[in-house]
Amino acid sequence: MTRTLQSAHTTEAVKRPGRWLALSVLVLAVLLVAVDATVLGLATPYISEDLAPSGTQLLWIGDVYSFVIAGLLVSMGSLGDRIGRKRILLVGATAFGAISVLNAYAHTPEVMILARALLGVAGATLMPATLALIRNLFHDPRERSLAVGIWGATASAGTAVGPIVGGFLLEHFWWGSVFLINLPVMAVLVVVGARLLPESRNPNPGPWDMLSVVLSLVGMVGVVYAVKEAAAHGFAWATLAAGLLGAAALYGFVRRQLTMPKPLLDMRLFRSRGFSGAVLADLLTILGLSGLVFFLSQYLQLVQGRRPFEAGLAELPAAVGAVVAGLIAGRAARRFSVRAVVAGGLAAVGLALAALTVIGQNTGYPLLGAALLVVGVGAGFSFTVTADVILSSVPKEQAGAASAVSETAYELGAALGIAVLGSIVTGVYRDFTGPAGTPAAAHESLGGAVEAAAALPADTAGALLDSARQAFVDGLTLAAGVGAAVLLAAAVASWFLLRGQRLEDGVEHP
Repeated sequence: MTRTLQSAHTTEAVKRPGRWLALSVLVLAVLLVAVDATVLGLATPYISEDLAPSGTQLLWIGDVYSFVIAGLLVSMGSLGDRIGRKRILLVGATAFGAISVLNAYAHTPEVMILARALLGVAGATLMPATLALIRNLFHDPRERSLAVGIWGATASAGTAVGPIVGGFLLEHFWWGSVFLINLPVMAVLVVVGARLLPESRNPNPGPWDMLSVVLSLVGMVGVVYAVKEAAAHGFAWATLAAGLLGAAALYGFVRRQLTMPKPLLDMRLFRSRGFSGAVLADLLTILGLSGLVFFLSQYLQLVQGRRPFEAGLAELPAAVGAVVAGLIAGRAARRFSVRAVVAGGLAAVGLALAALTVIGQNTGYPLLGAALLVVGVGAGFSFTVTADVILSSVPKEQAGAASAVSETAYELGAALGIAVLGSIVTGVYRDFTGPAGTPAAAHESLGGAVEAAAALPADTAGALLDSARQAFVDGLTLAAGVGAAVLLAAAVASWFLLRGQRLEDGVEHP
């Protein structure tokens, strides 16, 4: 009886007062990033019409953010461990809001690409800091599982709020307005976060090694750029050189971390099979999904003729499914097993993507909506549990670096997915046969074809649009098939790599 009372007393002692209010501030940062990522897809047709980017520039606008953020996440997560996670979160949120203005008023494709890259620098500070602060706010593993679920559910809710709010703005204002919605969210985050969030850092972090930062950035950007260019245009000497430079930089980064007494990233984290398995599952899942997500808004608007607001509502089932699954994922993983929930979720997503390989120009919404709902549920279960596994696998002093590895896998998967699957869609699309007089711009992107058709006679315009839309759908279904194969492979890998992995139950001391 005495032991039970002592255990209860200890549990209450480690439950920080105000932790749930602090969590509400952290999820604002997640909302900020999620909304920004989703509204870009809706705004792409308008950006394409206004800025007239080439097909390659359009892909860069879509994925340069992921390239930069993937290259800097580990560095920024480690910096947060050193200077304070609260501090880097508030500075990053302020910069994110300011750079959003530059995105909104970009007047050329080159400026837009630069603005997206700078936004990636700011965004790299946000996600690792939020997860690391959750690790340090919640010492009860069951509470932390719920907090991580809320964190993930908010990201999913952002994917729903983004298209709906973005669609409304696009129907009433110019495309830059979708970036300006970041400003009020950023303002609330900074003002309220400064009062509610506790500061946390590694008490004995060691110096922040700039050479490691440069090696990490050059390595990630070089490798991802090479993959992107090879997928889009085939192998060339410049592409091979970029890939070799990136690989050499990553090799140098790993070697340097293994020899430093206080590394930027402790490579011993990867000795944990649960940690490595969760990171790999996240990377493969996003790789398989991201290309489809990037082009889905274009399909709904430019192929099926939906208005932006209607297209945003059409994507709602995925977010609803992810929110519900995220909130119950921790409980499900404890009742069944981590590998059953993660592998089952990934298999469900893979099967939903396989179902999308049969869509056409006039596919009814029941199939699309059902597939999106299953994608949301499966992803919600998987991402929430893998985030919990990653956080609980490391000491809280290294929470920022571990969270950064998780987010790096996410962003690297997004960049590779858009590069590889996006290049599949673009490659199939460019080969369509249009009527006589089809301008070259129509082969660059579907948005370019829609714009070109507006200046052509009705019969020619109709034939052009029909051919272009069918080619786009052919590319999209092929990309969905590749994505399904990737997700099913990820499910199998997770089943083996997460064998015996369990979520914590015991309360830790702060």
